Amino acid sequence: MTREGKRLSRNFGLLAGLGALLIAGGIVGLIYTGVATLTSMLLFGWLLLIGGVVGLAHAVASRGTRYFWLAAVVAALNIAAGIIVIRYPVESAEALTMFAALLFLTGGLFRLVGSVVVRGPQFGWTLLQGAFGLLLGILVLVDWPHSSLYVLGTFFSLALLFDGLGLVAMGVGGRRIVSMVTPAPPPAK
Repeated sequence: MTREGKRLSRNFGLLAGLGALLIAGGIVGLIYTGVATLTSMLLFGWLLLIGGVVGLAHAVASRGTRYFWLAAVVAALNIAAGIIVIRYPVESAEALTMFAALLFLTGGLFRLVGSVVVRGPQFGWTLLQGAFGLLLGILVLVDWPHSSLYVLGTFFSLALLFDGLGLVAMGVGGRRIVSMVTPAPPPAK
């Protein structure tokens, strides 16, 4: 195998390794959903705070331009939201869980009504998807605020798990493709 082929194969191996780490994180998060919820809220808060500070630095650097005040206000809102989420992660999780439940309800309702009105080629699947979204929203709302302890952590952990599975599949498939298209070294004499 050529040097470029080995490097590509190694990089795809690293990609599969990262995927395995994400899978492990997703499984741990599914086991400890409460911890995953609080961790994701704290991570979200810190990302808002850091993004706000960077945005504020960008706004200060661009003072004198037309969008200075807009950038400064958006940065200040990000900083304030980050501080609130970090200080009150449980309450923030409750608010975001309510928001997610309402999104599931409205999305499910629109899909149900849309599938019945339009009756397109994917009528059955759209109807099923709408019913599932509506049911999920109802289930989350019925148990709210208790559901906020596990809903966001479960979603976050499932996202980690499936992203990890995708990276492992990409890494393994990429290594296989590299081995198929990379010429073998010439035989030694």
